[in-house]
Amino acid sequence: MSFLTKQSHFTGFQPHILVRSLQGIPRFFADMRRYSRLNRMAGLRITFRDLFPILTDRRSGAGQASGHYFHQDLWAAKKIYRQRPSEHMDVGSRIDGFIAHLMVFIPVTIVDIRPLKSELSGVTFFQDDATELVRLESNSVESLSSLHVAEHFGLGRYSDPIDPDACFRFMNALQRVLRPGGRLYFSVPVGRERVEFNAHRVFAPKTILESFSRLQLLSFSFVGDDGKLYEDQDPLDLPPSELACGLFEFAKADSSVPRGQDCDTK
Repeated sequence: MSFLTKQSHFTGFQPHILVRSLQGIPRFFADMRRYSRLNRMAGLRITFRDLFPILTDRRSGAGQASGHYFHQDLWAAKKIYRQRPSEHMDVGSRIDGFIAHLMVFIPVTIVDIRPLKSELSGVTFFQDDATELVRLESNSVESLSSLHVAEHFGLGRYSDPIDPDACFRFMNALQRVLRPGGRLYFSVPVGRERVEFNAHRVFAPKTILESFSRLQLLSFSFVGDDGKLYEDQDPLDLPPSELACGLFEFAKADSSVPRGQDCDTK
């Protein structure tokens, strides 16, 4: 992300959107005049008070099947669907993406520091600072996820206390509550290790592996800087990246997960 793009996020002003909007104004009025000439239905006449100009969609595509959230949400949902646990718990992931996928086939419990104002069938929610997951017993969760969440802990962005170690205490809590034989689906930005305060941290894959030393890595995939998904890779061979998304599938060892099968690579 360029410095100019970061400044646009900081100020809320996005110059390229303004330029595209201004360029769309002449076509908007031309289309409005043409519609008014052709329309024959009184109830669907254009009125000034009901104008709702959308000036940039003419150049938009049908959608974007790329990027961190698109790929990670499908990656984790497919794995959970194959495992078919009786229920699933998530900490902080997007409701309108990943959680929506899961709601189709499994009951979900959500933990988040932010309030959830929507009522969702099949979803149990409790609001809490998940840094320690103190409301959950050790070895109690069969299936667990946290996608693009840990990088924010302790930066104050979501009203949480400033704490440089909060993200690591959270990772420790995740492995504490995971049941033996259970699975954890975890994603964070990976690449050149740094903190981009107060947006997020970017981790080296080695840091994540060391932080989850009590778990076994079953698979690793990543979404590269090009927005494409690269499945079943070696996390220690991640190509030079500025802001990739690392997708880690972990398990807590029991007799059903053989020792020594640390990472399924191709």
